[in-house]
Amino acid sequence: MDQRPSRGAALLPLLRLLWLLPYSWPGSVAHSLAWREDLQNHTFRHTVFCQEGSPSMGLSESYDEDLLFSFDFAKSTRVPRLPEFADWAEDRSDAPAIAFDKEFCEAMVQQLDPVFDGKIPVSRGFPVPEVFTLKPLEFGKPNTLVCFVSNLFPPKLTVNWQHNSDPVEGAGPTYISAISGLSFQAFSYLNFTPEPYDLFTCLATHEIDGFTAIAYWVPHNALPSDLLENVLCGLAFGLGVLGIIVGAVLIVYFRRPCSGD
Repeated sequence: MDQRPSRGAALLPLLRLLWLLPYSWPGSVAHSLAWREDLQNHTFRHTVFCQEGSPSMGLSESYDEDLLFSFDFAKSTRVPRLPEFADWAEDRSDAPAIAFDKEFCEAMVQQLDPVFDGKIPVSRGFPVPEVFTLKPLEFGKPNTLVCFVSNLFPPKLTVNWQHNSDPVEGAGPTYISAISGLSFQAFSYLNFTPEPYDLFTCLATHEIDGFTAIAYWVPHNALPSDLLENVLCGLAFGLGVLGIIVGAVLIVYFRRPCSGD
């Protein structure tokens, strides 16, 4: 019998880490028993999909709807969504199993598409994009814009960026992951240095029907810059010194003995 390594076996240490993260603080034995009674179920999802369209093949691995890894089939390697997961992405022990899944999925599409084409209604969802920054906003300091696309089905999606209505080059790849309910979500990242008058646009085009959803981002609630902080600190210090001087003058004035008539 063919003994292929089980899919996701290499990720077991990562799952243990994720499971323990909420309970990593020290505590008594009684406290430990208490949280064990309140344990909730968690879901690790390993999803392979293929289709006629872009992307034609995809693999995502998520934990409780949070994407951990996607897969680059051209390089046969996992791509971590966060740098903290890079060490686990280097493990390729389940590469034969992933290759088998890819071949099986492509064979199913080739065999079943001609049979069911035009006979089964096409299910679809209109993508809903949302744009936000990866770190707190500070003008003049490098940051990353995230375009999060929900309600995505099927996962045929193209994401483009614009800055002040001009196309932006150099955006990162679009990561697509499966979630519960046989739906998908997508993430696109754009590195930038924010300025006060920026206007960024995320255009999420659903290739199955050409529908394009648009989300805008403009800076708001920015943290004070270093210059502004220095100016405010200097102003506060100056007002404080002025208050001390005025207070001293008033004390001297009111304590001065009154001259007789």
